[in-house]
Amino acid sequence: MNRRELGLGAAMAALTGAAAPAMAQSRDPDAVQFYNTFNDQLARLPATLQPDVRAFYEKNGWTPVWTPARLQQLRTVASRAERHGLAEGDHFDFPRLAADRARSEMLTTAALLSYCRVLSEGRIRPEMVEDLWEMRKNRVDLPTGLHDALARDALLDWAEGLAPTDIGYANLSAGYVRYRRLIRDGGGWPTFRVGANIEPGQSDARIPVLIERLMAEGDISAPDGARLLAEGIVYGPELQEAVRGFQVRHGLLGDARIGSGTQRSLSASAENRARQIALNLERRRWLARDVPDERIEVNTAAAIMVYWKDGRPVHSNRVVVGTPANQTPSLERPFASVVANPPWYVPAGIARNEILPKGPGYLAANDMYIQNGTVIQRAGPRSALGYVKFELQDSYAIFLHDTPSKAAFNNAYRHRSHGCVRVQGAVDFARLLLSPDPVKLAEFDAAQDNRRTTRVTTGREIGVRLLYWTAFVDGQGRVAFREDVYKRDDKLADALGIAVNLPAPVIDGRADENDVGP
Repeated sequence: MNRRELGLGAAMAALTGAAAPAMAQSRDPDAVQFYNTFNDQLARLPATLQPDVRAFYEKNGWTPVWTPARLQQLRTVASRAERHGLAEGDHFDFPRLAADRARSEMLTTAALLSYCRVLSEGRIRPEMVEDLWEMRKNRVDLPTGLHDALARDALLDWAEGLAPTDIGYANLSAGYVRYRRLIRDGGGWPTFRVGANIEPGQSDARIPVLIERLMAEGDISAPDGARLLAEGIVYGPELQEAVRGFQVRHGLLGDARIGSGTQRSLSASAENRARQIALNLERRRWLARDVPDERIEVNTAAAIMVYWKDGRPVHSNRVVVGTPANQTPSLERPFASVVANPPWYVPAGIARNEILPKGPGYLAANDMYIQNGTVIQRAGPRSALGYVKFELQDSYAIFLHDTPSKAAFNNAYRHRSHGCVRVQGAVDFARLLLSPDPVKLAEFDAAQDNRRTTRVTTGREIGVRLLYWTAFVDGQGRVAFREDVYKRDDKLADALGIAVNLPAPVIDGRADENDVGP
C-alpha cells in the first residue's frame, strides 16, 4: 500500500510496519501530514539523497524530528562550515526552509545529510579528477549516525566529528579561517607587481609592497615590518631573511633572490590561496580516517617524504617524483621488504623510447643487457635504482628507491622521474626501518658490503601513502603552499565550480640527459 494513500483509523491500524504504532498514537496534524505525504516529498529530492533520507526516517518511525531547539543546534552546525573551506549558503538556506512549511521537515534533513556527506567523504569523487587514485575512502552510515546524535542531543559534536580530526586537517582548517578573516578585514594583501629581479642590497620601488605582503602572512612581524617601512626601499639583510622564510614556505630555493619563481608566489592573491587551502581540505576528506601508526607518506606536490612511527613524524627526506607527463599517482599500498642492490628491469616504454635508440654502446656503458626482450640493468653503482628498493605490493610498478642521480635532491623543483619515488638518503632510511630487528639490519648491512642482491623482509607491513597536498601546515604552524605541478588543483576546482588562478611552477636546475631511471 502506498503511504500517501494512508489515512487515520482502520487503514492505519491494519499496517504491519513499524510506522503504524507510532503514527496511531499521534494527534499532531503536522506529523500526520508529513507521514501521509512522505513518498511525494521524497520523490522531489535528488536521487542521490533519497536512500539516506528514507533510512533516517525509518529509524525515527516516519515522524518529524526538527523541534525549535534542534533547529537552533543545526544553525550552529551550519555556522561551522567555513572551518571546512565550505560556504554555509551552499548547503543551508534557512529562510527558504522556514517559508516552505509543508516541506521544511524533509528539506532540512536532506540539507543536513548532504552537508554531512561532504564533511565525511568530500563533494567530488576523486576518480573524477585524478587519472589514477587508489586509496582507502572514508565511509559513514549517516542515517544511523544522525539518529543516534539526535537521541543523545549531540548534533554539533557528531557533525564536526565527521570531518577528519587529525592535526593536519585541524591546522589547515584553522589556516583557512585565518585567510578568510584576512580577506574580510582588509581585502587580503597588496598586489606585488612582477617585474625585474630584486637582488640583495638593491633598491626597488616595490619594497614597501613586499614588506606589507610579508607582514600579511606573518613572514615578518608587524612591528618589524613597520620599522622596515620607515627605512626606505633598500632590500637589506633583515628583509632578505624574511624573504628566505617565505621562499622555504613555498618550496622555493631559499637564496633571498627575488627572481621569477619568488615573484610569482608573491603575486598570488589571498583569495586564490584561500581557495587552494579549500581544495586541499576537500582532498583530505576523501581519505579513511584510520591510518597506521607506522607509515610512510609522500607528498608528491612538495616532493617530500615523512616517516611516521607510533603516530608521530620521526623522519623526513626530500624525494624526486614523477614529471607532469609521468605523474606519480595517488596510491595507498603496504610494503614488507627491501631489496639491497636491486637490478632494474626497464619498463618497455622507457626501453623503447629512451634506451634502445642509443644503441649497443650505451647499453654496455651502463651495465645493461637484453634478455627475453627485456632490457635489464645490473645492480651496481650505475643502477638507476641505486643500492636499495622498497617494494610496494600491487603498485603498478611504482615503488620507492635509491638513485645515483643525487644532484636533483638539491633542486626546489624535484618532479623529474618516470613516476617512481627516489628517496634521498635511501640506504640510511632502509637501515632505520630495519633497526627494530638487529638480525635483519645485519643482513642488510652485509648485503651492502658484499654488493649482492638480497631481499630483506621488514618483519611487518609498513603502509605507504602517495598524496598530493599543495597546501599544508609546516612545522612552524604556517600554511605552506606548493605549485600545482600536476594541474590537479585546476581539475578539482573546475569540478567544484571554483575559479582559481595559481602560480605556474618554475623549473630550477639542469635536467640530466643520461637520467633515464624510473
